Amino acid sequence: MKQTPVYFETDFQSLNKFINEGSYQPLFILVDENTHQHCLPLFLADLEMDVQMEIIEIPSGEESKTIEIAKELWEAMTELNATRKSLLMNLGGGMITDMGGFVASTFKRGIDFVNVPTSLLGMVDAAIGGKTGVDLNGIKNVIGSFALPKSTFVHTDFLKTLPQREFRSGMAEMLKHGLIQNKNHWNKLIHLKNPEVEISAELIQESMEIKMDVIENDPFEKDIRKILNFGHTFGHAVESEFLETEDPYLHGEAIAIGMLIESILSYENEMISKTELDEIFSSIIHLFGVHPIDESLFPSLNEWMKHDKKNQKNQILFSLLDGIGDCKFDINQTDEQILEALKSYNRKLESFS
Repeated sequence: MKQTPVYFETDFQSLNKFINEGSYQPLFILVDENTHQHCLPLFLADLEMDVQMEIIEIPSGEESKTIEIAKELWEAMTELNATRKSLLMNLGGGMITDMGGFVASTFKRGIDFVNVPTSLLGMVDAAIGGKTGVDLNGIKNVIGSFALPKSTFVHTDFLKTLPQREFRSGMAEMLKHGLIQNKNHWNKLIHLKNPEVEISAELIQESMEIKMDVIENDPFEKDIRKILNFGHTFGHAVESEFLETEDPYLHGEAIAIGMLIESILSYENEMISKTELDEIFSSIIHLFGVHPIDESLFPSLNEWMKHDKKNQKNQILFSLLDGIGDCKFDINQTDEQILEALKSYNRKLESFS
C-alpha cells in the first residue's frame, strides 16, 4: 500500500486541480460544528470548482466516533444521491479524518476521499497512514479499515483557529515521533520556548515524514509500524476510562500520560537510562502538567488494555523505547509489571507537584 501524496500549500491549488480532473459528482464535505464555523469559510474561499457540493456536519469530540454516527452518515449520503463517483472531503481533526475515511472506505464498497486536517494532531498523525475507524463500547478504533485518502492537503493556517489545549494535544504525537525514531526531532521540540508560536510548517512536515517513512516499510502494521503505538497501550486505556466523565482527556493528553508510563516500563526493562527517563518526564510534564491516576482505576485500566489490538495470545504487548530515538515492539509485560509501572508513575509525579 504505497502512501498517497501530501501537499503543503498556503492555498488549495493542488486540491482544485485534483477535483476538477476527477469529475466527481456530487462532492461531500464532512465537518463538525467547530470546523464548520472556523475552518469551512477559509476552505471554501480557496475552492474553485463548479460541482454540486453538500456539507455534512456531525457533533465534535471522540464521543461521535461511533458506528451509530457512521450509519447516520451512510444514510445522509444515500439521501443526497451519493454515487461511487462521489468524493468525500474530510475537513477536521483526527476524529473527522478517522470517521470520514471509514465511512468512505465502506460506502458502496468504497468511494474516494481526501483529508484536509485542521488540527495539529490531524496533520502529524490521524490524516496520514491509511488507518480509519470508529470506537465500539468505548474501545478505541476497534472497528475500522486500512484505506488511504487519494491525497492529503495540509494548510497550516488552520492551526490559528485551534485552542491552546488542542494544539498541545497534537504535540504529543510529534514528541512520540522523535522518541521512537528521530532524537534530533525530539531535541528540537523540547527546546521550544513557546510551541504554539515556534512550531513551523517545516517541523510539522518533518514529523509527518517520520511517520510516513515508518509506514512505507510496513503499511499493514505487521512489523516496524508497531513502534508508532508507543504510549498508546496505556494512553488509549486512559482515554477510554475518562471518555464519559465530566472532563475527558484529549487524545494527545492521554497519549502523553501513556508515554510517561511506558517510559517507566522501558526503564524497568533496562532499555533506557535514568537520565533519559528524567528527561522524558520533565519535557512532557512541562507541556502537559501533572496527572496522577487514582489507584482505584488501576484494575479498570488493565481491563481496557486487554482489548488492545496489538495483543496476542492473551498477552498485553507494548512498544517500548530502546533509548531516545529508537523503539522495540511486541514486548510482553505481565500484570504485575504493569501495576508496578502505574505505581511508579504516581510516585515519580510527586517530585513535580
